[in-house]
Formats: sequence, C-alpha cells, structure tokens
Amino acid sequence: MMMKKYISTIQLFFFLLILGFSSIAYSQTVPVGMPVLDQYLRRAQLLGKVDSLSSWMVRPVYPTEAFGIEDGFDVDGTMVDFDLTKVHTRFGSEGKGKFLLLPATYKMQYNSTYAFGANDGAFIPNRGVQNIISFGGYAEFGNFSLQLQPEILLAQNKDYDGFPIEHQATILYYYEYMNRIDMPERFGTGGYNKFYLGQSSFRYNYKEYSIGISTENLWWGPGRRNSLILGNNAPGFLHFTINTRKPVQSSIGSFEGQLISGFLKSSDFLPPHADYSIQENPVYIPKRENGNRYLGGLVLTYQPKWVPGLFLGYSSVNHLYREDITDFADVLPIFNGRKGSENIEDPIRDKRQQFSSGYFRWLSQEGNFEFYGEFGTRGNSQSLGDFMITPEKGRAFTFGFSHLIQLKKPGRYFQVSSEMTQTGQPVREEIRQLRTWYIHDYVRHGYTHNGQVLGVGNGPASNQIFVEFAWVEKMNRIGLQLERIVYNNDFYYYRYEASKDWRNKYVDIVPSVVADYRFGNLLVSGRFQYVSTLNYKWYLENNPDKYFVPGYDRKNFVANIGLAYIFQ
Repeated sequence: MMMKKYISTIQLFFFLLILGFSSIAYSQTVPVGMPVLDQYLRRAQLLGKVDSLSSWMVRPVYPTEAFGIEDGFDVDGTMVDFDLTKVHTRFGSEGKGKFLLLPATYKMQYNSTYAFGANDGAFIPNRGVQNIISFGGYAEFGNFSLQLQPEILLAQNKDYDGFPIEHQATILYYYEYMNRIDMPERFGTGGYNKFYLGQSSFRYNYKEYSIGISTENLWWGPGRRNSLILGNNAPGFLHFTINTRKPVQSSIGSFEGQLISGFLKSSDFLPPHADYSIQENPVYIPKRENGNRYLGGLVLTYQPKWVPGLFLGYSSVNHLYREDITDFADVLPIFNGRKGSENIEDPIRDKRQQFSSGYFRWLSQEGNFEFYGEFGTRGNSQSLGDFMITPEKGRAFTFGFSHLIQLKKPGRYFQVSSEMTQTGQPVREEIRQLRTWYIHDYVRHGYTHNGQVLGVGNGPASNQIFVEFAWVEKMNRIGLQLERIVYNNDFYYYRYEASKDWRNKYVDIVPSVVADYRFGNLLVSGRFQYVSTLNYKWYLENNPDKYFVPGYDRKNFVANIGLAYIFQ
C-alpha cells in the first residue's frame, strides 16, 4: 500500500509539472554507462536486431526514436506492458500524455589500496567503497518532455598513499602539470557525499529534433572504452542542447548532430603536497578563485547512402573561463579558428582551450562486426599546411573493433573486442613546451568538471590498450578482459628523458572478470579487477650504490557492481 501511494504521488507530481503542454513525442534516453543495457544495445545493432542507421557516435541514445521501441528501457519488448502496468500510465485526451517510472539504479565501486577507475560517471578517485543511487521518472505531453533522474553519491573517501613526498627532485616537474589542471588525488579528508541532478533533462521535441536543458552525461565519438573529447568520466554538467534524436534522412544519406553550451565547475580541492616548498619556493601556484568555465561544442555525423554501414563524424569544443567570453566566436566552436603558429602570441586564441576530432565507424550486420577510429588534435589553430607536414603534432587517437562469432547454439556468440587509445605526444617539442592533452597554460583548471577529466578517464597523456573475450547471449555476458595503462607518458619524458632513465614508467596491468545477467526485470552487472601497478606514481626505491633498484610496485583489488530494476 505504501509503495502504491508513493508511486501515485510521483505520478501526480510529474503530471502537474507538464500540465498544459500540448503531437506526442517519445524521448527518454538510455544513460551512458547504464548497467547491462548500454552494452547490450550496441551488440544488438551488430546482430541486426536494431536499426543500423544509428551511428552510436552521439550519445545518450533515444531508443524510442532511433529503434521504434515504445518504452526506451524495454529494448526487447518483454519488460513493460502498458495494458497491465501499475506504475506507468497514460493521461490527457486520447492518452497522448505518458508517465514512466524510470529504472532504479544502484552502482558500487570498491578499491582496496588506492584510487582506480575511469569513465565511471559521478564516482570520484576513492579508496574504500562508494555508491551511486539513481531513480526518477519521465513524463511527456505534446512536444514537451521532462526526465528527472538524480544521482546520490556516497563515498568513504579513505586516505591512501598518493604522490610520494620522497620525490623531492621530481615534485617540481610534477607541479608543472598540477598547476595546469584541476585533478586532485583525493576529494577532501573525510567522507564525500553529493547530490547531482544526474541524467535529467527538460526538452521541446519536434520530429527528429530536440532542444532543451540537460545534465545528462554525453559521449561523442565511436569508442567503446574511451572518447577523446566528451565521455562519462566526470559527473554530467549543466548544458543547453540542440540535437537530433534519430538520424535525419536526406537525398545523400543521413545525419546526426548536437550543439551544446555547457557550464563546468572546479573541484575546490588541492593537489597533493600543495604546501610543499623547495628553497622557499612553493611548488603550488594558486589558481583563480572562480574556476567556473564555459564549454561550447559541436558534433556532426554523416552516413553516406552509397556505403551502408559507414559513418563519418567531426566534433569540436571551445573551453574558457566564463568572464573571458567576449564575442560570438567564443560561444560557437565552428567560428573559433584563429590559424597561426603556437609560437606566436595571440591573446584571444591563448585564452581558449580547444580540441577537435574526426572519426569513422564501419558496421557490418551481416558479419556482426564493427571497426572504428577517432583522430583528435589539441588546439584548432594549426594550418592545413602544418598539419600535412606534421600530423602527429598535438594528436591523439583511438582505434578499436568488436566481432561477434556465432556459436553452435542459436543466439549464443563469442565476442572478441579490442581498443587502443593514445594521448601521449610523440613530438618532443610538444612535451618540452607542456602541450599535453587536457592541461592548459591559461585555463589552468584544465579540461575538467568537478575535478575529473571530461575526455579519456585515465588523465593527461595516458595510453591504453584493451582486449576482451566474452560469451554472450541476449543481455547476458561473461568475459575476460586485459588492459595495459600507461599514465601521463608526457610527464615521464619531461622528467626522465634527459637523464636517460627508462625505469620509471608508471604502468598498470589489469586483468578483469566481467559479467552481465538479466533476472526478469532486474539487470545485474559486475566487474572484478586485479590491478598490478609498476612504479606507482613513477617512483623507484633510492639506492645510490645500485642502479637496478626495485620500483614502487603495488597491488589493488577493484570491484564494480551495477543493478538496474525496470518497473513493469
């Protein structure tokens, strides 16, 4: 009885919020990183179970529009029945209004020894247990839709050994990076609890298009593990959006896109050992008190009608402090190009942090296969001639593939997938000039929101290679993964190349066991990882009489569990 009363109260609340709005539009989204469904929908496209025209390069996806599903979370038509449901309802004349109770979601992450994790939304760098609880509802009437899906973060935030203070000769080099980005090792000294609006939005929808305000996590690009420009490594940020909800058909093919104006915040936490001084010179240079920033971004994708399964895309972002916005070129990234050498001072250009990337995805539903890639550049001021001569300058890239191999029993597959991402720089001049991805000389909070990088989750100049082997059947998956992560490769060369000391690379070797399973309307996902770290924080034991000294190697056990219950 109490549950029914609670649900009725929610229904009344949403109904009152949208009462008076006036053609029906379905536009609830599957959040980036939602347990089980986020992975399943992409596999379903490879198997031909959902429309092949969706590029999967502008997320979150809108299943009702892109795939013709009545309820965006009932992806296989077996979870929700509007004729029998007691929690979802239609209202208004001729039932044009709709209310859905969104899935209740719980996520847990545990780190035994030190912080580890990337592309995990509102989770913070944390030792111990942290939890995210999410719930809410979706309502629509006419062309308007409201999605309220807040997130509550509860983190133990235990103390752990971070950057060693024994690095006395290295800490000055390290702070050349920490003074150019807001990326604390730890968020305060006690438990960290936070309320976010999470995957919420308010929109006006018309045919394939939508305009509104949102705090949802965004993902631009074809990568399954990493996105160079926008991923879900940080909490969602407040943004205005104009976007497509499904591919827009034309005589030459289909298009998707999104234009955002977003607002980023600082963490207000300091990096490690911020009070440390060397010869009375403090290593930490305070950043401006108001770290609020503006982010303008544009992404476009194109699917040529002559080449089924091929998707091409381009994205660009412009990032600067809010008080430095002076003209329209700062607001829309398509007008932000000021070409010229980076060695020549340009006061307007140098106040902006800019990224752009081009990408492709080739999908074969007949072969149950996809191959994709993204190539990005740090800064949009490089001329075409300079790019043709040194395309590797300021570059980052991601390449990957996934293949589902049919097993003897119908509906069962063996999945092989792999992805490689590099943001570390190959040009030594770029490293010496501290032109590293995600840090910036002027926007010294870096490309972050709430203290976490918006792009590749392992941080500036990180390199990763990942491989997975898994058994899958419908929504179920059991697999093994192996990942190698090199942290801030630019810092390694910046600090150690002159000494020719090749021993200090900071590397994680991470074998994992993953599992997704559906129990009726309950979706369960788990990932259990053993993290073997070599030369933690680039540190070696000191022994002046011995060159081949042991590195500071450490071990960490990581567990991630996700639950999502889809209400009938």
